[in-house]
Amino acid sequence: MRRIAHLDMDAFYASVELLRYPQLKGLPVVIGGGRRREDDMLARLRQVHPDYAWSDNNLDEIPLDFFPRISGYTGRGVITTATYAARKFGVGSAMGVMKAAKLCPDAILLPVDFDQYRHYSQRFKALITEIAPLMENRGVDEVFIDFTHVPGGQREGGRVLARLIQKAIFDDTGLTCSVGVAPNKLLAKMASEFNKPNGISIVTEDDLVNLIWPLPCRKVNGIGPKAEAKLATHDIHTIGDLAQRERMWLIENFGKSYGAWLHEASHGQDARPIETESEPVSISRETTFERDLHAVHDREALSAIFTRLCAQVAADLQRKGYVGKTIGIKLRYDTFQSVTRDQTLADHTHNAQQIREAGGQCLKRVDLQRRLRLLGVRVGSLMKLEDWQAQGLSAQETPIQPYTASLFGDEPPQT
Repeated sequence: MRRIAHLDMDAFYASVELLRYPQLKGLPVVIGGGRRREDDMLARLRQVHPDYAWSDNNLDEIPLDFFPRISGYTGRGVITTATYAARKFGVGSAMGVMKAAKLCPDAILLPVDFDQYRHYSQRFKALITEIAPLMENRGVDEVFIDFTHVPGGQREGGRVLARLIQKAIFDDTGLTCSVGVAPNKLLAKMASEFNKPNGISIVTEDDLVNLIWPLPCRKVNGIGPKAEAKLATHDIHTIGDLAQRERMWLIENFGKSYGAWLHEASHGQDARPIETESEPVSISRETTFERDLHAVHDREALSAIFTRLCAQVAADLQRKGYVGKTIGIKLRYDTFQSVTRDQTLADHTHNAQQIREAGGQCLKRVDLQRRLRLLGVRVGSLMKLEDWQAQGLSAQETPIQPYTASLFGDEPPQT
């Protein structure tokens, strides 16, 4: 019997921060608003208590009143994750920090530390593959694992092996995770949400009617808000409602491919294999500004941000071993309207200057007379660097030049 597990780390970013600051356990904590640089609390403590040797080794001694609260926050920051104590107030991922401040003003706000999160991500995934080698990476905090032929993978429907992996991760990192085990990836992902945090849920084909069909359609990974709204117009609200519709009716109303998939998903069918290696489609960086910026009046600041994003994307490409051919930009105006433009180069690159030059050409094709709240840079059409070099090509790195003002405002926008 096929047994597929979906493992999801519990409030991952927040949980990693609680390893750093154990005195915050049980308190409402949100992660977001900006990236961690030097610890602001340590800087304040050194001013107040200059005789005490504050360092990363005694962070657990920082008094609670030194931690910043989100009350009164006025920036554009977005919450990456929140502890379960904060979630009880309705605070959740992708929510603006200002909105969260209204729901839970006493919540503690900590900046994100992606380097630390990547460290723990690599650590828990290495533990998993030592126990169950067939693992599919689904992001920094979740994976699919094939239990089918792993010793103990069939015992109690997979519960025994799931418990072993949970314990190995906790013993090594101090972090908890939730695991769902089912006949396929579709059901396993839903199952991992049944018993959070630090839970294990087992789903078999016999559980489809009682456990899966009563769930709202949105619980199916692949049914988004637009599809959910369209389903609701046909009085389809639960997965069970969806399962009652004929396959041909779904195809006629939702298209050949998506309609057929909806029918299969509602009946718990999913033949997708575990993919131990997957190639990224694109690599991107973006930033939301603390205040709206104008391409003319804030030209210097925007150009500096644009230069930094291009350099970061180039560094990501080089670190991950890729080159790309399609350069794209993303803008979000103060009206929340988003626009994208892209340009395909004659050859692949991971050169910051080339990425910036192509991105600058894309910027000339958008309206730069409106205020901006977000700017992003993306590189697509990726190829592995080693494959590219095997064709007799080489990536010549040149230092990125200072910004040129013409990228923002000196030339008339072309819409």
